[in-house]
Amino acid sequence: MEAPSSEEHATSPRPHYSAWRDVSLSTVTAGFVAVVIGYTSSAAIIFQAAEASGASAAQISSWLWALGIGMGVTSFGLSLRYRMPMLTAWSTPGAAFLATSLPGIPLDEAIGAFLFSALLITLCGVTGLFDRLMRYIPGAIAAAMLAGILLRFGLGLFNVIETQWLIPLVMLAAWIAGRRLWPTLAVPGVLVTGLGLAFVQGQINLNDIPLTPAMPVFTAPAFSLTTLIGVGIPLFIITMATQNLPGVAVLRAAGYQPNSSPLISWTGGTSLLLAPFGGFALNMAAISAAVCIGPDAHADPRRRYTAGMAAGIFYTIMGIFGATVTGVFNALPSALVIALAGIALLGTLAGGLASAFADSRHRDAAIVTFLLTGSGITLLGIAGPFWGLVAGLITLKLTAPNQ
Repeated sequence: MEAPSSEEHATSPRPHYSAWRDVSLSTVTAGFVAVVIGYTSSAAIIFQAAEASGASAAQISSWLWALGIGMGVTSFGLSLRYRMPMLTAWSTPGAAFLATSLPGIPLDEAIGAFLFSALLITLCGVTGLFDRLMRYIPGAIAAAMLAGILLRFGLGLFNVIETQWLIPLVMLAAWIAGRRLWPTLAVPGVLVTGLGLAFVQGQINLNDIPLTPAMPVFTAPAFSLTTLIGVGIPLFIITMATQNLPGVAVLRAAGYQPNSSPLISWTGGTSLLLAPFGGFALNMAAISAAVCIGPDAHADPRRRYTAGMAAGIFYTIMGIFGATVTGVFNALPSALVIALAGIALLGTLAGGLASAFADSRHRDAAIVTFLLTGSGITLLGIAGPFWGLVAGLITLKLTAPNQ
């Protein structure tokens, strides 16, 4: 018998539903794979962002605790509430932006910027401004800003080859093979390959990794106008334009039709609560969510919501043991972490570049945004992505006034 299509049945009511009855091995597996992909593809970037802010080892584990708990609660709760596979995620592009923008900024000011960004996101959800606000920022400009932010990570993958060539080259080869043979598991395969090689070379020390639950560390926020403008506003725009928009679009493409405003409100509000503990930005997931919305998760689209619930449970477990995750990354050689971050972002970087320059009418503005964002400059204490956005919008207005 042919499985029902998501377009016909994804949002149709199911009377007398039961999460226990709807859960299956395939949905649990899909939730687990989604979490593995999410962590292995970008946990290294979170680690770099936290280090850039000057966070201690305890504070870094608190960041992972806050993000894991936040993703767990929202993924489980939203999936159960709306009976759709709704996964949330940390803002990976946002973390990449923070890794390049936070050096030199006090941690308490960074926390203040996180709160400011979360407040803006929450207001967009509560007031229904989400869709209207994003219309003022063309997709090409947002994509170019994203690509500029990720440029440093892509270049870092090849720059590290100059001093430590073996691990990055082997990991890159594993990624190329993975993209050919098992695209959805290419990045986890890269991680396994890198770990195996580093272990054989004796570059991993697992003796001091804590196996105790992470403890949240509260950091009182401080507010600086330049940090709010240079970090808070770009983080808000990046999270909304490059994460929440595609996250909602992925759900709709699969036949689910959620009301986006409550989703944005919940992710923004959760970020607002967890920001003082390092939860810099939560948003609707796109890449990891794709694992849970397809037929591999379950043949019946109406039962796939349990994959989102399973992912929420796994996220929570990972968050509770944030100190262990931090210890693992501390034990890894720097070349492995740099290479993993760079490889994990290659697809996102390529997609950003493709979107930025797809429309010839926007290319002048896109190249200005991309280069200024990727330059790493800071003007008036405000980081490059903000200036890249401003310069791109001005260029677009002058070169294509009707766009």
